[in-house]
Amino acid sequence: MISIDRMTDEDFERHALAIRERESGLDGLARFLRLSRADGGDYTRDRYRWLDGTTIREIMAEVESRRNPATEWFRWRG
Repeated sequence: MISIDRMTDEDFERHALAIRERESGLDGLARFLRLSRADGGDYTRDRYRWLDGTTIREIMAEVESRRNPATEWFRWRG
């Protein structure tokens, strides 16, 4: 078994689902998948709610801070 930090996302998902099946049984795994993969959301509506009142400058500042985390640290330190 390879360590979790070296697994691809696909390998990790398989590993996690095998644990879920072992612990909950096949019925429990099926229920978990049904609940966790249900996609009844409306992304467009939710996106408008998440971004309500957000300016382009704020969005660009967030993008820049993710590109260079050190920049955000210096901004925070004053």
